[in-house]
Amino acid sequence: MNKKLRSTLGLLALLIIILVVGGIYLFVFQSGGISERQEKLDELNANVYDPEELSARFLSLERRSAELDSILSARKFNIPQEVASIKFYNFMNNIISNFSHTTQVNVEYIDMIRDKEFFVHQYRLTGSGYFNDVYGIIYAIEQSKELKKVTQLSLGNLIRTDKDGVPLFLVSFELTAQVYYSADSRFAPAASLENNLVSGPLYDAFYPLIRNEIPPNVDELLDVQGAKLLALIPEGAFVADTKGNTYLVWEGEQVYLGYLTKIDYDNNSVSFILNKGGIIEKVNLELDKYQ
Repeated sequence: MNKKLRSTLGLLALLIIILVVGGIYLFVFQSGGISERQEKLDELNANVYDPEELSARFLSLERRSAELDSILSARKFNIPQEVASIKFYNFMNNIISNFSHTTQVNVEYIDMIRDKEFFVHQYRLTGSGYFNDVYGIIYAIEQSKELKKVTQLSLGNLIRTDKDGVPLFLVSFELTAQVYYSADSRFAPAASLENNLVSGPLYDAFYPLIRNEIPPNVDELLDVQGAKLLALIPEGAFVADTKGNTYLVWEGEQVYLGYLTKIDYDNNSVSFILNKGGIIEKVNLELDKYQ
């Protein structure tokens, strides 16, 4: 066997060995990796979507989202996602900004608790104010779009006087408010509009029917007690109080603690209605017959 043939046979044998070793490596050692990659490739090919199909699906989902938002917006109450505890302080500032300066409210954060699948911020509110202001606070909390509840409430009557000595009949209160929120956005729309939180006036159940406090005559109105009717003229009546001050009054005009209700020209008299701390009194003044 010549040298050239031996070289050819050697190369052929080497090639066969390489092929055998490569085949063993591919089909024995890498068969699992190849199968896994083939499965992944098949999965990716199965999930390949046409761009127009993806666009159509996006528009459909967008319309569905808008419908769900509309349904949630139409509900009277929503439970928002992840509400910061400071948000309630801003809510209360907006509510009491339209109240009388006499009404005072203190807000104290208590704790965060769990109520089934929801979370709850708890606050304690204390203060005092006019009855309708206090009612407005309770109404705003209960009627707010983002769910809030008053769980405990204590009310009492309170009397103060202003700088002129006029008694103010107020209501003291202490209540516990709860603010609900959720860990996800399923219970509230993307954008929420607040409900109407303005409450109509109510009869003040804490205002005393009969009061010991009589407001001072800070406006220097005519004090009918002990007054004397001086004359009747077409424009009204001249009345003098106990200090000698003379007033010209007419029907419907305000006097101290009441109003002039009638001028009787036929009987030369005038009539007043006075409210003395809840006790209604009628006072008549007549001209002196010798005048």
